[in-house]
Amino acid sequence: MKNIPLSFEFFPPKTEEGIANLRRTRKQLATFQPEFFSVTFGAGGSTRDRTMDAVFEIQNEGYAAAPHISCISATKDEVRELLKAYQAKEIKRLVTLRGDLPSGVVSVGDFKYANELVDFIRQETGDWFHIEVAAYPEVHPESTSVASDINNFKKKVDAGANSAITQYFYNIDAYFQFLESCQKANISLPIIPGVMPIYNYTQLARFSGMCGAEIPRWLRLRLEAYGDDMASLRDFGVDVISELCEKLLAAGVPSLHFYTLNQAGIVSKIINNVTD
Repeated sequence: MKNIPLSFEFFPPKTEEGIANLRRTRKQLATFQPEFFSVTFGAGGSTRDRTMDAVFEIQNEGYAAAPHISCISATKDEVRELLKAYQAKEIKRLVTLRGDLPSGVVSVGDFKYANELVDFIRQETGDWFHIEVAAYPEVHPESTSVASDINNFKKKVDAGANSAITQYFYNIDAYFQFLESCQKANISLPIIPGVMPIYNYTQLARFSGMCGAEIPRWLRLRLEAYGDDMASLRDFGVDVISELCEKLLAAGVPSLHFYTLNQAGIVSKIINNVTD
């Protein structure tokens, strides 16, 4: 089996059933010896306690855990408290994001952009944390241009980011073109491709519409053609994502980061395809 660096993203479950399911998922994915498991942070910090609970449980099981931490609605005191709690549990990695503004929230908090949060974390904790930031090969949906998007990314890097994880993409050329743009801007940190398996077309279309990830026309038409035949759609999706991962690995990417949606089956099939 090829030794491929991997990481997996989870969201914090809301119910006892969800917690039990995540434990099963984590146990299955742990067999691939990932570099870390990350846990998302709800809009405006809405899942703060559940995120911490999941992170601490992962860490207690002996795996590296990386909590997401976001700017929206966060004060410096609140972030400082989070950082101290994570340091006390020997958490060494953070995924640092601006985050989404939840509906009805007026206050942005003390941080407007992710680079400000990265800078604050460095001021407070020095080099304690390995800081991951987000990258957008197909341009952040709120950016006015490719140039401004690269400039905003560079601000996060200059503030002290160690590496980046991309938004998912199905157009592999967008990733490689993004790397070229970063190279021209003297950005040299590792940029890890984020990989979204295909579970459900309706769900994927909704996610993609929100985050600005393009579903290429050929792929959209093929997925739509499966209709309610979920088994065939997922088999096709495994083939598509396996091929994407193989191309990325052949190009020498530093790692692969899977958006699991707290499920192990499809992700495991993809990894087994590319490691045989």
